[in-house]
Amino acid sequence: MGRYSREEILEAFETYKKARDDASRTGDWSIWSAVFTPDAHYIEHAYGEMHGREQIEKWIIEVMAPFPTMTFPQDWWVLDEANDAVVFCCQNTFPEPFREDGTPFAFPNWTRLVYGGGGRWASEEDIYNPTRDAPATFKAWIKAGGTVKSPEQVKMQHR
Repeated sequence: MGRYSREEILEAFETYKKARDDASRTGDWSIWSAVFTPDAHYIEHAYGEMHGREQIEKWIIEVMAPFPTMTFPQDWWVLDEANDAVVFCCQNTFPEPFREDGTPFAFPNWTRLVYGGGGRWASEEDIYNPTRDAPATFKAWIKAGGTVKSPEQVKMQHR
């Protein structure tokens, strides 16, 4: 068994999901970065590694600026009690427009979160194919009429 109870980890996971959904709804990604410990480690295979909540926050605000209301509906999740971790699969989903059949443009992502105590996560690793799935989905979304926000539009949104 890990250091933390199942209940504590699952409560933190609910907080994580709520923060992610609130960030998607508002476009303010600092909400989401607050779920990490101050010394958290984040591995993102397309963007590299971030060390510390401040670096994670800076990165997520920048990377989400072009599409701040992207959503991440979950397909499944598993609790790894022995390692105080949660692993889940979600769909990185672009906002409208959708495909002609009404489905959103999305690509799968697997995430491993390791709990760090106090309701915060000590690490996250995102796993997806950054050379195939993400670029192809993004290009198809743009071709269908999707638009990205400029840095100026994002700044205006948060005033």
